[in-house]
Amino acid sequence: MTDQQAKAVAFQALHDRPEPFLIPNPWDAGSAKLLTSLGFDALATTSAGASFVLGTTKATPGPILENCRGICEATDLPVNIDLENCFADDPAEAAKMIPLACEAGAVGGSIEDATGDRDNPIYDFALTVERVQAAVEATRALPVPFMLTARAEGLLFGVGDLDEIIRRLQAFEEVGADVLYAPGLKTIEQMKIVMDAVSKPVNIVMGFAEPTITLPQLAEIGVRRVSIGAGLSRVALNAAMNAAREMKAGRFGFIRDMIGFGEVQKGFGEGLARKRFGE
Repeated sequence: MTDQQAKAVAFQALHDRPEPFLIPNPWDAGSAKLLTSLGFDALATTSAGASFVLGTTKATPGPILENCRGICEATDLPVNIDLENCFADDPAEAAKMIPLACEAGAVGGSIEDATGDRDNPIYDFALTVERVQAAVEATRALPVPFMLTARAEGLLFGVGDLDEIIRRLQAFEEVGADVLYAPGLKTIEQMKIVMDAVSKPVNIVMGFAEPTITLPQLAEIGVRRVSIGAGLSRVALNAAMNAAREMKAGRFGFIRDMIGFGEVQKGFGEGLARKRFGE
């Protein structure tokens, strides 16, 4: 599967399956290749993970799009792009990110209601819905199908309760969003309340949820898509930092946890070459 049209059709079909699919979040081309080698059905970018690669926690449009392009070129799987708030307040300006994401190779992308302003973290309801509607209209003008995910971020910022989150998700559904997403849902009970309130596919991100929740439990309540956000990137960074601290202390036990060079080559789709000493 290499053609973007074929990827788009396959991505849509994944959301119609009776069971949820897992969509992990690589942060660069190498991690995308490794995740592809494990047999996942689709991948999703993480704006945080892409920013970490550049030594910052602040995402900007150019690097986010380039990160997506690199990931799309590294895999034959459908890729969904994390566009944050589409880097604009105005609905028409925000919607301009959608065709750029498609040009970068993505077949799905998200728009969220977080403003990026610490003093006023969530857009008001009317503007939020206008922004999603503008993004929906932008997807309809693309040359390939593009699934728009609309995100209600209030739980992450302590703005509004679950009823307000549901109100927003229902409004996103009404104006044509393809997938609904409320990061910050922690319990299976909260997730079920959301699932029962909407009819469009829902993405659950496990990066903020109780880690004891299982995929069969998510399937039972009707979840269609399960992601991890920046989780894999943060786990990798944590492992690297812990190893570096051990090295700084003059100990090297962490080398037992290194991934095998052959496994990396296999994940990258390369033939097994003889290692040089020290690799």
